[in-house]
Amino acid sequence: MLMNCPHDRSQGKPVKVLTLKSLLVPQALERLNSQADYQFCSSANCPIVYFSAEGDTFTTSDLKVPMFQKDPAKEVPVCYCFGWTRQRLQQDLEQHGQTLAIAAITAHIQAGRCGCEVNNPQGSCCLKNVRDYLSGRQE
Repeated sequence: MLMNCPHDRSQGKPVKVLTLKSLLVPQALERLNSQADYQFCSSANCPIVYFSAEGDTFTTSDLKVPMFQKDPAKEVPVCYCFGWTRQRLQQDLEQHGQTLAIAAITAHIQAGRCGCEVNNPQGSCCLKNVRDYLSGRQE
């Protein structure tokens, strides 16, 4: 069931509790209701990252890592598993005239090395984020 973020009303996306367990700082993890269904809020201008129907919320300050969708810094990962930051993607483009990131990430995924469920705050593959960033659709 999709829900809307309680802060900005944007549509959430279901995320597994395992993702929250992996990425919440200890103080936030102590507040986690492991029986609740959580949703991910990707809205750039909203401080909430995860929310539940029970009213539980976790914000960017509750995460161990900066969140690509909410933090515009160049050193923030676009691909959390393999270290592709905005800065690294730009450097790759400048050095090669194109990026090798998509091919490299795809090869890692096919080899079974991807760990987005526990590394990426959105709890799913970040390859779309990389593609969107490179095409200028996501800054």
